[in-house]
Parts: sequence; structure tokens; C-alpha cells
Amino acid sequence: MTTPTSQPTRKRVVHQLDTPFSTVSWPAVSPEDQDTILELLCDNTDTLSLLSPLGQYRQTHVKRSKGKRAARKEKDDKKAAGTTEELPVPPMPEIGASIDVGLNSITRNLQALSQSDAEAAQGKPRRQYLMIFVARGNQASTFNCHFPQMIAAASKGLPSTDKIRLVGFSNPCSDRLSACLGVPRVSSIAIAKDAPGAGALQEFVLKSVPPAEAAWLDASRDAQHLTTKINAIETTVGPKRPRMNETTS
Repeated sequence: MTTPTSQPTRKRVVHQLDTPFSTVSWPAVSPEDQDTILELLCDNTDTLSLLSPLGQYRQTHVKRSKGKRAARKEKDDKKAAGTTEELPVPPMPEIGASIDVGLNSITRNLQALSQSDAEAAQGKPRRQYLMIFVARGNQASTFNCHFPQMIAAASKGLPSTDKIRLVGFSNPCSDRLSACLGVPRVSSIAIAKDAPGAGALQEFVLKSVPPAEAAWLDASRDAQHLTTKINAIETTVGPKRPRMNETTS
């Protein structure tokens, strides 16, 4: 029986369809500015911290669900003890009405913001974002690569001072944002324009973060046909498998 000899690595060209429009890059934000923005969002010792009151409110006044059986038992225990009356819960901090948390809710609102006025009039009132923060260091790019394009489209008709700023934190910070907000997991946060208590953060972000730009949005107005973009990618293939009669001869 002969042993198969090692074969050289083979290469082949794979073709991939791509968009004819140019991609939109994430706005460049220096690591130092990213750290400053994260401190303004989360630092519990800073009187200018923005998100900490929401986390403190949830820890004090929002009870985590332990299931229907536990809730029913707690209700029966209170009824047996004669303490069915519950203390009134104070309202959530004012900043809570100006913040969206989570990829799905932010993406839906960005989609509504990019629609025309006629389409938007038929839907729900839109929340005009000014700042969006994404924990890129904790995610694969598949989950957040749509943000630059969607933000550029949603900001297209706005003046330069109102264009949405996108900050992608390159270092992992999801755990810190989650602890600050008092929720299990946070991947992205959006804050509306002129949110209460966000003055210092808004001023710093507008000064240090450029808007997301998509040049192809303006080029798309031209009635010019763009050919399909086909990428030719060279890749390696495994060695050719020998036939059965070759290995047994």
C-alpha cells in the first residue's frame, strides 16, 4: 500500500457580488475621547454622570421578575399578612424619556427618521437622536455594521449641528454600561437632542465626533446606471482527495 504524497496548496478565485455604492466608515474618535465620553456616561463619582440615575432608580424601585409562581406566592403572603397596600413608586428620572437602549429599538427609530415626511406622518412620532453609542468591542461587526449607513441616511436633511453623532467604543465596555443602567446587557444607547442633564456630554461629543457621511446618498440622485460590483477573491483549497483505487493499489 502506497502512502499519498503531500500535495502543494491549491488556489482558486471566488467571485462575490457587492454593492456598487461605496461603504460608509465609522467616524474616527480617538481613544482618549472615547474614554472621556464613557466617563461622562457612566462615572458614578462624577456629578455630570448621565446614566447613573437610571441604574440607581432600577435598583431601588424596579423589581426583577422571578416568574409567575413567585409573584403569586408573594401576593398571597402579603394578603395573609394584611399588607396588600403597596407604596407609590416615584417616577423615573427625566433623562429616561430621552434615551433608547438596544439595537432593535434604535434601528427601528433610525429607519423611521430616514423616511420622507409623508411616510413619517403615517407612523408614530419620531424621537430625534443626536448621539448614538455602540459597544463595538463586545460585538462582531455583523451586529452593528449597519449603523453608519442608517445614521448617514437619517441625518441627510439635517443641519450640521443636528446631524447624529456615532461613537463606537473600540474597547469592551458593555458590562460597565449594563451595570450603570441596571439592565442585564447593553450593546447600544441612543440619546435625543437636548436631553435633560446631557449638556456636558452633548457639547463634548459635538466638538470631538464628526458626523457620519455617505457620499453615495448625494450621488444616488443622479439618474446614472451603476454596474454590479463583483469582487474576485483568491482563496486556498484543500488538497485533492485521491481516488479509492489509487489508495488501494
